[in-house]
Amino acid sequence: MSTQEFFVASARKCLSTGRKSLSVPQSLDLAAQVSAVDLGLKPALLYDSNGASADQLQQYLVSLRSSQLVSKSLLTLDLNGNALIVNPVAARSNVEQLFHNNVALIDVCHSLEKPTVTDPLRGELKSAARDLLLLLRGFEQQMGSEEPHYVGEKSEGWNLCTVFGLLLGYPVTYWFDQTKSFENCLSMTPLMVTTASATWQADTAAHRCCLYSFSVPAILLEELQSNLENWRLCLQERFQQQNVLSDLTVCQSAVTLPSVCL
Repeated sequence: MSTQEFFVASARKCLSTGRKSLSVPQSLDLAAQVSAVDLGLKPALLYDSNGASADQLQQYLVSLRSSQLVSKSLLTLDLNGNALIVNPVAARSNVEQLFHNNVALIDVCHSLEKPTVTDPLRGELKSAARDLLLLLRGFEQQMGSEEPHYVGEKSEGWNLCTVFGLLLGYPVTYWFDQTKSFENCLSMTPLMVTTASATWQADTAAHRCCLYSFSVPAILLEELQSNLENWRLCLQERFQQQNVLSDLTVCQSAVTLPSVCL
């Protein structure tokens, strides 16, 4: 069985829900994403291909490890019912960037007229970021775990939109006061969407996939340009240190949507 065939077979076997299993393109895309996380090209992957649980995702990882297709550094995390595959070292490094002002925080509270760059270390986020760092440091001591990790009570007050932005390695992340409303002020706001794509090469076949996709309100683009440029340069540097993925492309496109779900 070829490498691609094994990735596909593992995904279709471990991640089926009901009678539905992942398609071959979905399975290949997942393989490329997991490989990118394993290489540290991205800190984590939020699994949303279907309704597979963290336990199923863990079985998938174990299957890949058994054939040495991924390292033991990866782990499965269940965060309030959301399943992620995480590289704890890369994820910790990205969360730490918040404390060095290398990750920007955008306030998109519904009560605002327009989105605004705000203090990334405001009280509740600083506390959540510190708790997240403690968890990730603990996970680094448990590499190769055969069970998924469940984040319990500590995460109940976290703004998951913000936390996911940190875990997924974005140079900017959104925040809103969820104690007041889960709505945001991004409706009909011009957004600049940054995407980073690459080609995953396994055996003789190649699969093109999107590694990153995140948005920045166009009105804040100039103010956040240094964050975006630093992120792009760091990604290119990490990309050059591996040979599993090739042809990195980073591009931007403008969108305006009647509603934005975070």
